[in-house]
Amino acid sequence: MAVDELLVSMAAELKEQLVPQESEDVRLVQKAMMLYRSGMVQQLRIDEAARKVTATIQDVVPVKVELDLDFPQMSVCACPGMWPCRHQLAAFFTAYAQVASVGDWVEEWREPAREMKQVTSWGLKQAKDLVKANGVLKPDYERWVETLSTSFDAIMKSKNYSSPYVVPELFQIYERRVLAGSPQDQEWRPLYELISNVVSFQKLTKLSAELGHTEDMVKRAYLHLLHQLVDDAEELTEKIGQRTHPFDFDEFVAKFSADCTDTLVCAQGIEYERIYLYRMLWTNLFKKKAWREEESERIKARLKQLEEWQNPLPLMIAGIHQCLMLENEERAMAMMDMLEERQLVPYLLFWIDHFTEMKAWKRAEPVVEALVARVRHYLEFLPSYHACSSFIRLAVKSISPYCAETGRLDLYERALLQTLPYSFYEYEQLLFTKGQYDRWGELYSFVGIPFSDLPKDRVKVVEKEQPEVLFALLHQTVQHEIDLKNRSSYKTAVRHLKKLRTLYKKTKRLDEWQFFFNTLLEKTKRLRAFHEECKRSKLIDA
Repeated sequence: MAVDELLVSMAAELKEQLVPQESEDVRLVQKAMMLYRSGMVQQLRIDEAARKVTATIQDVVPVKVELDLDFPQMSVCACPGMWPCRHQLAAFFTAYAQVASVGDWVEEWREPAREMKQVTSWGLKQAKDLVKANGVLKPDYERWVETLSTSFDAIMKSKNYSSPYVVPELFQIYERRVLAGSPQDQEWRPLYELISNVVSFQKLTKLSAELGHTEDMVKRAYLHLLHQLVDDAEELTEKIGQRTHPFDFDEFVAKFSADCTDTLVCAQGIEYERIYLYRMLWTNLFKKKAWREEESERIKARLKQLEEWQNPLPLMIAGIHQCLMLENEERAMAMMDMLEERQLVPYLLFWIDHFTEMKAWKRAEPVVEALVARVRHYLEFLPSYHACSSFIRLAVKSISPYCAETGRLDLYERALLQTLPYSFYEYEQLLFTKGQYDRWGELYSFVGIPFSDLPKDRVKVVEKEQPEVLFALLHQTVQHEIDLKNRSSYKTAVRHLKKLRTLYKKTKRLDEWQFFFNTLLEKTKRLRAFHEECKRSKLIDA
């Protein structure tokens, strides 16, 4: 890629990274523009071969800057600021001016903020007009949904825009409109709010697809809105379940349940949130057997209607969910077998937690077994150690009540063994609690944790109950320290050797100690500094 193209690419990346609604980013761009326009960027050099830009910025003190055009985040500046600092930005503006207009870049960057101001005032007017036009809504499901959809389109699609950062501001206006249209009757208000949450969730996910927002863009700009809608829906569902309802309430809920299937197919992204909302509603609100049977048929029909490019997973998870809610475990397990580990495993925890809450241990059994059988393969698809550890913590927390209540510690241990090293602390706790100190020591030896980092309280117990367990751990640590070949590590090795000698003496195995130590001295005869430390600590007679 030519330097001109790299500068254009960096311009687009900076436009995406800097947020015009954030006052700190606005000040940063203003300061950089001041340096650029004042001619404070000097000795600018564009190195096409190295694909770098270097410059000196005459700020309070001269500052040297180097821009990496291939990896902008790797750019450096003599000031302590993080990328992008005002000096790096000023150098970029100076270089960018040779291929395009800096003024145009700034205008385009500011556009979302200006657009938000214009749309905010326009949207408030629209919200006011909509309230006048519709008045306070009476209980009528179709009218509720139509009015909510109309309000959403009128406000959220009020102006052509593509920036994801405009969405939260407009959505606040839309929410005020929804609140203004709430029924006055307190019996109906929670249901209206719940329906508005689900409709809003569906419309917002569709909008993100229409605007071409990637999941990463949604995550940075307005995923919190979707999470809040789901959280509020869960709270409202609980509230509705605790109240007495009007006579025609079930008719509303039946219509609502039929429309909730759209949550699964309203978009291709934001998959986990869509599935969670669907399962939460069908677990806590839509409880009638007839409704669930009808939904199962709807899902089958929807699966047959899917295009080749559409993802069937949300509908498959929904089908499994309905089978489990209808106590058709055999069919649910058969559908699970049709999915790959990476598709199924993250959704198993919901059902395990649900059966745990119900104390339905028998029903939880096949789902727990499915998780334990598949979890190891699922971890291979996760992007990082942190992601694996986080999921395993959730999984262990999920299956623990079942294993404890049913006495299936064998299953619990199998799960921990299969998920090492991510389940290390849970497995360590289990082995120590069961008094299996030899396996506890093998686990630490396998992971390679230095003896000095072992939990002191645990070491004291093991030293008293089964001291020979510590031999392998000390041997491993001693060898590691010697291999580092520096004076400090030799001192640490000698300290552990003295501890090892004490344990051999305590277990009346001094002959073994002497054989080991003589062999070690022979192997390390060229390491004079190590031998000196042994003499200083009187492991070797002077």
